[in-house]
Amino acid sequence: MLDRLNFLENKYDELSNKISDPSIMANQKEWQKLCKEHAELEIIVTKYREYKDTLEALNDNKEMLKEESDREMKEMIQQEIKELSANKENIENELKMLLLPKDPNDSKNVFIEIRAGAGGEEAALFAANLFRMYLKYAEKNRWKVEMMSANETDIGGFKEVVFMVKGNGAYSKFKFESGVHRVQRVPDTESSGRIHTSTATVAVLPEVDDVDVEINPNDLRIDVFRASGHGGQCVNTTDSAVRITHLPTGLVVSCQDEKSQLKNKEKALKVLKARLFEIAEAERNKEIADDRKSQVGTGDRSERIRTYNYPQGRITDHRIGLTLYKLESFLNGDIDEVIDALITAEQSEKMKSLGNAEF
Repeated sequence: MLDRLNFLENKYDELSNKISDPSIMANQKEWQKLCKEHAELEIIVTKYREYKDTLEALNDNKEMLKEESDREMKEMIQQEIKELSANKENIENELKMLLLPKDPNDSKNVFIEIRAGAGGEEAALFAANLFRMYLKYAEKNRWKVEMMSANETDIGGFKEVVFMVKGNGAYSKFKFESGVHRVQRVPDTESSGRIHTSTATVAVLPEVDDVDVEINPNDLRIDVFRASGHGGQCVNTTDSAVRITHLPTGLVVSCQDEKSQLKNKEKALKVLKARLFEIAEAERNKEIADDRKSQVGTGDRSERIRTYNYPQGRITDHRIGLTLYKLESFLNGDIDEVIDALITAEQSEKMKSLGNAEF
């Protein structure tokens, strides 16, 4: 562990010299990349230097204790050693947490796709509830939301809705929403008051850079059509909506939110790149593929990561066994308690994988 920290400290010092080098500063793109890496290392290095200072103070006090003969002074030194030892242990735990493997996509923007699953019109209405919940959550975090495409029903639901959330760290929070969400409630159309169970699937994809995914233009079929509103009603009179088919994989992405055909094409390509990136990552790492399969599933009622029970006003996240009785505020975007619990659970699993690593 100490070897790793020493290596990072040396790297941090090297980066400090580089980002102040005028010749490197002239290359804005390279300089920004180095500054980002420097900022990420600064947190770990600052904590490591605090650890070394604490260790030095602890050793100094232990030496003083050996030489001290005055009883009161010895008691003061012993108290100081006790406090420093506790602080040393706390810093070690913090450093272990900081050294956990980072998801390289955590800081990225995200594409979120919500699709109605089992339950017909009620599932589409639930998809709309989830969409609103994520909009509220993004708003609380001051993240920007950009629509990609939507297939609405006549009574305000969504068969499918795709949107982008722009903001630092968006993926780090939203990635835990991937999977099947289940709702249990009495539909407005149910006269007997019987509780129905419906589902919606959520897929969360990080935005990818052009360098991450290369697309051969010859592999694309691009169709244009008129954007439509509720019930097929035309919302504009030009062929501005765009549908892109990636021929090698059969992936289809459409976008009709913008009035400009060019803008819709740009948006659709972004979503396509994100999907292709996810496929490539899954192929490189079979574990990721298995994990995603178990999360997203087919949308069947029996598969779920979370249940929203309206009669009881509760939310249960089945991955960590957490139940909260705050459904109304949760659906208004107050989802941090569950997200934070999922992050903690993930970190605990990573800590286990580190084993008994010592300083």
